[in-house]
Amino acid sequence: MNQELIIQNTITFVKEELKDAEGGHDWFHIERVFKNAILISKEEKVDIFVVSLAALLHDIADPKFYNGNEKIGPKKAKYFLIDQKVPKDLGKHVVKIIKNMSFKNTFDTHKKHFTSKELEVVQDADRLDAIGAIGIARCFNYGGFKNRALYDPEILPNLNMTKEEYKNTNAPTINHFYEKLLLLKDQMNTNSAKKIAEKRHQFMQIFLQQFYDEWNGKL
Repeated sequence: MNQELIIQNTITFVKEELKDAEGGHDWFHIERVFKNAILISKEEKVDIFVVSLAALLHDIADPKFYNGNEKIGPKKAKYFLIDQKVPKDLGKHVVKIIKNMSFKNTFDTHKKHFTSKELEVVQDADRLDAIGAIGIARCFNYGGFKNRALYDPEILPNLNMTKEEYKNTNAPTINHFYEKLLLLKDQMNTNSAKKIAEKRHQFMQIFLQQFYDEWNGKL
């Protein structure tokens, strides 16, 4: 098995699949998550091949753009990996990571989810791309894509929503900071991701204060 060739084939496949994707979930998002995952892996004992494949394939069919269908992405990844003749056990591991890494899974506290060090690394890598400067840009890009209001002082963040409410929300974009983004710092799995997240979290807090100052006409 030529791992480098499979990684290159995966990159080519993902670029083609996501060529028309929304700007916050396009190839460049995948590339950043891939780089984050490689960086975090340097301090973790993981199978770097599994981490690389999972990072590259994790958003191959994001449910947000498929009417909430959470089965399409893992299925696409599964058949691609079979086509690439990736060993069955490694392929299964990658698909399990894709199925279990989403923030939405945090709402299913009653369910027992699959976990592994490789999952923790890829999950951290993905969550890092949701916070900080790029996280802010992605958040507003998606809000614009969904034609959501920037902010409405009368619509408060829902801090106790169910998984279905989270998936179907049409709340203003600023609410998403409180419903997800500001929570991610404390959900990081690895020490290296926790350090990176701290700085990005602080940046979001500064941004929000500036946003409210400008909204309220403070000079």
